[in-house]
Amino acid sequence: MSAVTLAREAAARWHDDFAREGFLVLRGLLSAGEVSELMDHFMALHAAGPIPGCFQPVPLAESGGDVLKAYPRMMHPHRVSQVAKRYMLHPRVLEVLDAVFGEPPLAAQSMLYFKPPSARGQALHQDDYYLKTSPGRCVAAWLALDPSDEGNGGMMVVPGTQGLPVLCPHEADPALSFTRDEVDVPAGLTPVTVPLDAGDVLFFHGGIIHGSYPNTSRDRFRRAFICHYVPASTAMLSDWYNPLVRPDGAEVRLPANPWGGPCGEEHDL
Repeated sequence: MSAVTLAREAAARWHDDFAREGFLVLRGLLSAGEVSELMDHFMALHAAGPIPGCFQPVPLAESGGDVLKAYPRMMHPHRVSQVAKRYMLHPRVLEVLDAVFGEPPLAAQSMLYFKPPSARGQALHQDDYYLKTSPGRCVAAWLALDPSDEGNGGMMVVPGTQGLPVLCPHEADPALSFTRDEVDVPAGLTPVTVPLDAGDVLFFHGGIIHGSYPNTSRDRFRRAFICHYVPASTAMLSDWYNPLVRPDGAEVRLPANPWGGPCGEEHDL
């Protein structure tokens, strides 16, 4: 069997599995060396201090007991780091997205979560609530840099929710979640933790309800590099994600989606 045939069969399997489940886990998509490069790079960025428009850490002694003030998430690091941009456009990640979308992807966002011990989690939510992609939906690629499980606040998804419309959130419990929005799990469905090893990538549909509990481990970070993508046929999305990045690295701007969502409000997070 030729390499081309094998690649086509893999792409068809990725597409079908994602369509059926709403998420897809690819084990060891990045090598140990690539994980180490990303880990070392982001820890060096953190040690170097604040980056305007990306993250604003404070010394742990000044955090008031909130470790996430010392290790806040980085937003859009691909705009300030060529390493982050290179991994956002990693060929193996883009290959999976091409199969899932059925067309080339556009990269809309990158983030780095440190999630040190005692850090709060992120309440259950849907990514489409924020991106407001039209037409179509977004897809996230969640790359584990540390082993991720229930003990250190690993990712949870609610299988079967990819077909839901965008749901209106309510206020989350600030003792458990560092973000304010939370959606309810539909009756009969249950969140499941997705254990991941370093180098594994979890791809999930923008309608999937997902989130995480606090990191209750004593000494384990749960670092992850997370990017969001939309299909190339996307006509508009929330302006906060402009400019997007094509697979060749060129930037492209899409019209801002003026729709306030089902809850009648604009959201810029």
